[in-house]
Amino acid sequence: MFKGPRELSQVDLTKFAGHKDEVNCVAFSVDFEFVVTGSDDQRVRVFNCKTGELVCKLKGHTGAIKSVAVSPDSKYFASGSYDKTVRVWRTRDAALMHELSGHSKSVEVVVFSPDGQYLASGSWDRTAILWDRERGVPVRIFVGHEGLVQSIAFSQDGRWLATGSWDFTVRLWTLNSPDGVDKVTVLAGHRGNIRSVVFSKDGMLASGSWDKTVRLWNPRNGQPLHVLEGHEGWVQALAFSPDGIYVASAGDDESVRIWDVAEGTCINVLEGRTDVAQHCAFTAGGALIASGAWGTSMTLT
Repeated sequence: MFKGPRELSQVDLTKFAGHKDEVNCVAFSVDFEFVVTGSDDQRVRVFNCKTGELVCKLKGHTGAIKSVAVSPDSKYFASGSYDKTVRVWRTRDAALMHELSGHSKSVEVVVFSPDGQYLASGSWDRTAILWDRERGVPVRIFVGHEGLVQSIAFSQDGRWLATGSWDFTVRLWTLNSPDGVDKVTVLAGHRGNIRSVVFSKDGMLASGSWDKTVRLWNPRNGQPLHVLEGHEGWVQALAFSPDGIYVASAGDDESVRIWDVAEGTCINVLEGRTDVAQHCAFTAGGALIASGAWGTSMTLT
């Protein structure tokens, strides 16, 4: 167990600067040694989390960077762009491994699978694509959303892929179905765009929306468990604690809220100095990191 979220409080801020336009996205390595950021300046930057120093800056995209992700083993990171492509980079030397083309519009989100062998990307073209990371080729295209796909998450056991859309729904796609038949479950209830989806270690699904709520779902039967209300602005990011007992939500109301999953109640609110929180994550030890973007730099708290 880690220090309880009721005890979480703000500590000193670390600032990462250098981008020449708005910072849109951020992703941490699993060990929190480095952080990757993407900006409207069409650049991807990698920073040392402890020192705040720039490790490298990468160019090649011809449009704003909308999403970045780091593989579970930290050996690779990926970037999705308004230029309709996904780029996969090798961490140790920042070499470009693949440029993935397949979407017809801006790529809004990119994530790695738990084993790091696959990536999934979502786009304004209303589709999500599953890619083979090593070969750099598409494996499967997910079609069905009626709005852009802005959030994606793999379940920890690799059984499901969740996609959140501007059509106000979350879709649960079955991966590696035993009978070989593609299956999808539509989760409806939100009244706004789905900005974030995330699975807990034991398989619970959370979705955060611009309707200012977080919803908890049982993916096994598609049933809603709790509707978490309290944010006064759009919910931008979600993260489960390592043990799955708590979920954190970051919003553009300048707050991060910690919720008890079983009870569906808010147990802590972190306010002030968080700015517009675009990302949040729990470390293995239970510390919560929230980052603010939208300026030309990023801050962690």
